[in-house]
Amino acid sequence: MKRIYFLFIFLVLCFSGYTTMTAVAQLNKETAGGLSAVRDTVPLHENFSEQSTWIMGYFTRNRLTSPPYSTWFLKGYDDYQMNSNAISKLLEIGTDGITIKIVMGTWCPDSRRETPRFLRILDAWHFPEERVTFIGVDDLKQSPVGEYSNLDIHRVPTFIIYKNNIEAGRIIENPSTSLEQDMVNILSRNE
Repeated sequence: MKRIYFLFIFLVLCFSGYTTMTAVAQLNKETAGGLSAVRDTVPLHENFSEQSTWIMGYFTRNRLTSPPYSTWFLKGYDDYQMNSNAISKLLEIGTDGITIKIVMGTWCPDSRRETPRFLRILDAWHFPEERVTFIGVDDLKQSPVGEYSNLDIHRVPTFIIYKNNIEAGRIIENPSTSLEQDMVNILSRNE
């Protein structure tokens, strides 16, 4: 009987176009005795190429951990396996005098892949959140931030690392080795 009920609800949802995680969570609750493992109540197939989903200008990390961005952010963050040797080196280097700018586009697959990984590394490094600046851009890599034109951004994500307010280096789009090793390399050559 549960299978027939499940099939009926499934067909109704498919034909009505109602495919949100909320509906699936409710269906799971009814068919699985109330157990549900849904993280977010966002559409199943959020289209991040839609301008309405883009984060523009300055924003905080909390935006990425909230729907609809949390669907990709939390998975990328949780799944990333860091290089423990590079993390140890970052811990040795310390965070004194270092600030970071993250320029990304929520529409960009590379940004959605690398930014959660980068933030996981910062957390393992115990990097102070208040010294990270997030800047969202559109698909033309433009942002409504006053200083933005001085950053010379051509690809995203771009992670700009500053030591004592002087740019020490950048990781652009994809790391050369790994994000954490590239960070060590940037900071080691500037000691």
